[in-house]
Amino acid sequence: MNHDIHEDKVLGKAFDLRLTRRLLRFLTPYRGLFFVCVILILIITGIQIGLPYLSKLAIDAYLTLPQAIVSIPEAPSFGSPIPLGDGRYLIDVKKINPETRRAWEAMGILSAKRYLFIPQESKAAAVARRNPQRFTELPGGYMADEAGLHGLSPADLIALRGPAIEGVVRLAGLFAFALLARFLFGVLQVYLLQYTGQRVMYDMRQKIFDHVLRLPLAYFDHTPVGRLVTRVTNDVNAINEMFTSMLVNLFRDAFLIIGVMVIMFQLEWRIALVVLALFPFIFIAALEFRNRVRAAYREVRRRIAQLNAYLQESISGMRIIQGFVQEHKANDRFIDINRGKYRADMRQLITFAVFRPLMSFLSSFAIALVVWYGGLNVLRGSLTLGALTAFIQYVRMFFEPILQLSEGYNVLQAAMASAERIFLLLDENEEDRGRGKIIKTLHGEVEFRNVWFAYNEGEWILKDVSFTAAPGERVAIVGPTGSGKTTIIRLLLRMYPIQQGQILLDGVPIEKLDLSYLRSRMAVVLQDVFLFAGNILDNIRLRANIPEEEAVEAARFVSADFVEALPDSYRTEVKERGVTLSVGERQLLSFARAIAFKPRVLVLDEATASIDSHTEQLIQKSLNKIMKGRTSIVIAHRLSTIREADKIIVLHKGKVVEEGTHQQLLALDGLYAALYTLQFA
Repeated sequence: MNHDIHEDKVLGKAFDLRLTRRLLRFLTPYRGLFFVCVILILIITGIQIGLPYLSKLAIDAYLTLPQAIVSIPEAPSFGSPIPLGDGRYLIDVKKINPETRRAWEAMGILSAKRYLFIPQESKAAAVARRNPQRFTELPGGYMADEAGLHGLSPADLIALRGPAIEGVVRLAGLFAFALLARFLFGVLQVYLLQYTGQRVMYDMRQKIFDHVLRLPLAYFDHTPVGRLVTRVTNDVNAINEMFTSMLVNLFRDAFLIIGVMVIMFQLEWRIALVVLALFPFIFIAALEFRNRVRAAYREVRRRIAQLNAYLQESISGMRIIQGFVQEHKANDRFIDINRGKYRADMRQLITFAVFRPLMSFLSSFAIALVVWYGGLNVLRGSLTLGALTAFIQYVRMFFEPILQLSEGYNVLQAAMASAERIFLLLDENEEDRGRGKIIKTLHGEVEFRNVWFAYNEGEWILKDVSFTAAPGERVAIVGPTGSGKTTIIRLLLRMYPIQQGQILLDGVPIEKLDLSYLRSRMAVVLQDVFLFAGNILDNIRLRANIPEEEAVEAARFVSADFVEALPDSYRTEVKERGVTLSVGERQLLSFARAIAFKPRVLVLDEATASIDSHTEQLIQKSLNKIMKGRTSIVIAHRLSTIREADKIIVLHKGKVVEEGTHQQLLALDGLYAALYTLQFA
């Protein structure tokens, strides 16, 4: 068993602009929806950035006491100053100009401690008068610090801090509204994004399958089925993952990082610089991670392809494995492949296991720096507690896209590798269809004129082959195994291009004919009959627009009477590859299929080689009816089935060595006579 051809090539850069442009063409029909998704993600991210700022406002504007003490020679003209003596004034912090406040904090003349001032004429003054031990009487009112407010009854606290409580309630309502808006926008964004991704996958799968249907047979000679299935399933899913998660998240992450940085510098540029000081370590770690995870990822992909290919090959060949008692050998080989996949997975997991905790550590370390440096500034009075609280939230938010780098890079690399494989498939040249001549009245004359053909350069399968099949004539082709008989059929259907010579249909070279037209005028019955999942009627019609009556008539015409004896007759379900039917029954259905399409040229490629004597007699009875009025080319090992042929062509090592009727060839006493004698001796 050869496993090398099943191993997918590990392709692709981590990011390829050329491939990305081609991928975006699939997104073009849905660019409006995608644009809406980007707008929604920006709105959601904007709300996310705004939530910590609401926390800051709640702490600084309402939860923190509003007044502070400033020590200056003269009373300021702002901030509603209240003299305390000795050049000290109680001043409303919120009414201080930001530049002035920063200057006072830098000089150390503005206290970090906060106070609450209650005017004498206010209703809350009664609370101060009832608790003289907690309040200091001033000209025009009372003053208390946070320690003094501790221990007051809830009713007294509400009386003192009523406006602040109302402000907190308003901000809480705004916070809840922002969360609800983020939820609703998030639901809409996820739905639209997933819908767009599903539409892109639908279009991509359709295009790939449509392209595969038009590829020449030579492509399938060297491409395993499992690899093509992977293109339509796994690779398309990998690209969908990029569209639905990474591509939109690029906008989100960029907007999030820029927005957070702007707000952090606005709050306190010194602390923002402290956070940015960690960036060189983050960059080095990300670069090292990229190199390591790429190598690990490529090995995992190679092992996955090898594992899938071996599974597909083993399951398809299970009859051979069990028939030759090779289960232990197959299992040993699978153990080797599975062990390689396990080791590749572990290498990748170790890479992620180091990177993710490292990024978490750097994030936590950045928060620790903010708490340390920002806490000192809070104690000095140069930073508000609300700003410090917001800073901690923003640092977590800032590192979030970096923590997601591992997943994003993996998704991007998988998508690029899948895209390259998909486009390699889509770039394969299709068979030239839809162009060429159409013969209005086809008589069915087939001529091979000095045809030379080789699958591999220099290894000639056919050598200067020439013969003619007149309209309505029955031509048989015989010869030892490997003489080129089946190749003649493939060339007649234009499945491979010939290197020299010509093949003509009614005098027209077949390469000048429309390919679909050419094949529609021929019907091929092979030795190995392929039946599709479905019922018998669908397999005769091949889902073409053939009336049911004609399909039934074709089955009766070839003596496939067994169908009508089945429980569901022509509606009987056919299992995969028709395993529930005998070889002879499948062959009869293939004859019915050929007749239903009313071909002008009928090709039988050893169609009776695997049929028992009874079924062969049934077919022989109907062969005369099947071939009547049609040009028939019959390839057979059983020489008894071609004795009535109008012409027999004998091939040997790719050359026509004899030609004539059955009696004429026997009289020649050459290769045909030797083959005939060998069979009937």
